Amino acid sequence: MFVMVSGPPASGKSTLARPIADDLRLPLIAKDAIKEALMDVLGYPASVEESRALGRAAVMAMLGVAASSRQGAVLDSTFFPYAFAQLRSLPGPLVEVHCRCPRTVAVARYTARSPSRHAGHLDADRQPDELWNDENTRPTGIAPAIVVDTTEPVDVAAVVRQINEMARPA
Repeated sequence: MFVMVSGPPASGKSTLARPIADDLRLPLIAKDAIKEALMDVLGYPASVEESRALGRAAVMAMLGVAASSRQGAVLDSTFFPYAFAQLRSLPGPLVEVHCRCPRTVAVARYTARSPSRHAGHLDADRQPDELWNDENTRPTGIAPAIVVDTTEPVDVAAVVRQINEMARPA
């Protein structure tokens, strides 16, 4: 089983992905961890466009690793159409957990976390419309989806039950 934990920046994806992975006993593969490892070796991107390109490469690396997993994985990222074909081709059921919260909450979280994040993300250089837009503030539509309001703490056990129900063959 593969679980996409999706949503815009600072919507709670990484906070939710770890306990979901733990409860499902699946490996967690996070795009940001891959991107940060790449930046530590290759250096920081010089522009937001270079950072986006490195992010796309990190997503594709994440999906390549996931495709070789025999047990599945929990995938933590903001997902865009360039990755949909690879997501659809993963060798097992796919369920999306889409994190949602009011934009004001996400902006406050983003602002609070930015000073402690890897400098190569170029958080201060990002524009709000890039971060929170129609493309990433709703489920992707490529798999059955559970929409989770992350404004308050999430009942992870209930989400995991829903994931298991959705991943069962019909």
